[in-house]
Amino acid sequence: MRFPLSMTAGMAGYIARNKFRPKPEWQKTVLSQPDAANPFHIVYTHTDAPRQPHPMINKRFPLVLMLEPLHTCNLTCTGCGRIREYESTITQKLSLQQCLNAVDECGTPIVSICGGEPMLYPEIGPLAAKLIERNKTIYLCTNGMFIVKRLKEFKPADKFFFNVHLDGMEKNHDIAVEREGVFREAIEGVKAAKQAGFRVCTNTTVYKETDMNELEEMFEYLAQFDVDGHTISPAYGYSAVNDREIFMTRDDIHEKFKDIDRLAAKFPLFSTPTYLEFLQGKRDYPCTAWGNPTYNVKGWKGPCYLITDGHYQTFEELMTKTQWENYGAGNDPRCDHCMVHCGFEPSAALGINAKLGDTFKLMTWAFR
Repeated sequence: MRFPLSMTAGMAGYIARNKFRPKPEWQKTVLSQPDAANPFHIVYTHTDAPRQPHPMINKRFPLVLMLEPLHTCNLTCTGCGRIREYESTITQKLSLQQCLNAVDECGTPIVSICGGEPMLYPEIGPLAAKLIERNKTIYLCTNGMFIVKRLKEFKPADKFFFNVHLDGMEKNHDIAVEREGVFREAIEGVKAAKQAGFRVCTNTTVYKETDMNELEEMFEYLAQFDVDGHTISPAYGYSAVNDREIFMTRDDIHEKFKDIDRLAAKFPLFSTPTYLEFLQGKRDYPCTAWGNPTYNVKGWKGPCYLITDGHYQTFEELMTKTQWENYGAGNDPRCDHCMVHCGFEPSAALGINAKLGDTFKLMTWAFR
């Protein structure tokens, strides 16, 4: 199986329950003012163009929590917006209890611990242990450089993954993260984690200059270490990263991912086949940004992992004060070329714009 059976069954049950009976307190819409202190806020301009309402707009619920205990990082990756957007709070961190409260508040079955570099978080071991006690699936997103040093703070579990960021083979990955030697240290971390019995996957961001043949080479290289799977997603231009040259338009993405089916047949990609079809331009999805909410030192980040128009003190405020109908391709220019997984994998998982045969396709993928 691509994932543990308990994880697959748990997510399926969670989605079914919330589709049938979503929490009514999350479905309200409350008018609010944008965060004027946010230096990257872009004022939304209303248009008279007709809008297609999101099919889940009145049945909103989260699927994966993006938990950022801190934004401190030992690297300055070219495409990362966090170290720039949160420069004023870069030394701050959440307490362990704040992290757990956020997990309990939104109730997602999956928690992606990211940052910054979460392995710099002093209580990362206890945090992982507490989430395992809560029966959560955990993806600890890391550059891999501290796995060897801190591995003893963790215990292997079916629902715990080290998710190591790799954007290519050694030369190009080290260019992307702006430091030599990072690839080799990450590989040592992968090897150590696998030898200790942990599940390990990788996370790859595809930029305009990414060579897909090199990614195939990388996946082949990682196979020798029995890596459990790979997540792949196109890069997206954060408001905090003013470098349009490295990012892609939707047409660029369609061209870049045109042969992704061949890689998906050859390697254990964690990205769903329906999401990959979206990247190829074979189907369309609305963005379901509330499906992957983000919590960090400033609160609940809205509207999404990539755009910050405000921070909210409670999850209910995020769900009700964010003007969701103002976002998405055609509604906000910042969204026009976004196809990133945290906005559109939830749409695929929820079966929005489903086609005949999707259920069989997803079941075949999950049980491969």
